[in-house]
Amino acid sequence: MRLSERLANPVEVYNMIGKLGLPEILVILAIALLIFGPSKLADLGKGLGEGIKNFKSAVKDGEGSEKKS
Repeated sequence: MRLSERLANPVEVYNMIGKLGLPEILVILAIALLIFGPSKLADLGKGLGEGIKNFKSAVKDGEGSEKKS
């Protein structure tokens, strides 16, 4: 199974991450907030979102060129 197919399936993403519940995610977010601060954390989130968007478009473009070959 290709990575793009795994990322499209929420169950596969859950299995790759592991069993992170709500308490664990809240602790991670609280630690990140303490380390980076609210303004820097917003910038990091924006950058992460743009990076994921660029990665998905690159994977999509790569699959399109692979099918043409």
